[in-house]
Amino acid sequence: MDEAREEIDARYYANFMDVIDTRGRPFAARFDTVGLGPLMIGDLGCGADVRMRFGELGAFHLNAPQSGTMELRQGRSGRRLLATPEEAVLLDPSGDTCLDRWSGDCRTLSVKIDAAALRDRLEGLLGRSPDRRLALEPRLDITRGPGLSWVTFARQVAAGALAGDGLATHELVSRPLQEALLNGLLLAAEHPWRDELADPAGPVRPAPVKRATDAVRARPEHPFTTSELAALARVSVRRLQESFRQYVGMSPMAYVREVRLERVHEELRAGDPDGLSVGEVAWRWGFTHPGRFAAQYRARFGETPSRTLRG
Repeated sequence: MDEAREEIDARYYANFMDVIDTRGRPFAARFDTVGLGPLMIGDLGCGADVRMRFGELGAFHLNAPQSGTMELRQGRSGRRLLATPEEAVLLDPSGDTCLDRWSGDCRTLSVKIDAAALRDRLEGLLGRSPDRRLALEPRLDITRGPGLSWVTFARQVAAGALAGDGLATHELVSRPLQEALLNGLLLAAEHPWRDELADPAGPVRPAPVKRATDAVRARPEHPFTTSELAALARVSVRRLQESFRQYVGMSPMAYVREVRLERVHEELRAGDPDGLSVGEVAWRWGFTHPGRFAAQYRARFGETPSRTLRG
């Protein structure tokens, strides 16, 4: 049991685990896991019925049983979710999570998805920064259509990586596979931008804009200027400003501010109120004027930074 807890902790999240009903079956955990960049994919089973408790996951997480069931709750509302071989459950990065019963006959595809990587992939596909937080519908039909295709694809990729001698872990293949898994999840799960992603006729972000946005997302704390971004994008300042208005819906410097606010928000949500200060986080991400930062943060997220930190 201690080894199982430690493995889940190391590969996924800190947890508490208890056997709640052996029904003649001994606890015999088997975890086959593989890390692929922003994803951790596992084929997991415990043998006996267990209960687990977590804090906030800090990542999106999918449970897709091949057999058996998983009964879960998440968030303050305690909304009950049931993962079955017909319907997977997608958990949110925020909200305390409880796995009330993981049946002993349940082997599940368990995928941890880095929240920032999925959000960045969404932005790359949309060609602009989303105007709200990414939230996925928790239920995913895995009997047909995109849900079934994504789960099958994830299992195949994991099997190839676990084999050790396949191409799935080679850098030339691994990176495109990771991107394909993120793209596929965004097409399979329900969220406000799904229909837009499914429509291939949408505008494509031009290369200069992508070069500038990639630079910002890689180092949002850097003191960028419009001139520096234009140089990185290899276009004039005027051309960059016009392209950002057309394809991103805001100016280059407004985009820098949005990315910085997102990073502050993520760090405050995951931080310990007793060991972290709002001012420290804001300064780390490039905000040097406390009053202006607080106003911008409240306008963006509808609450004060200190409220986010307190949870």
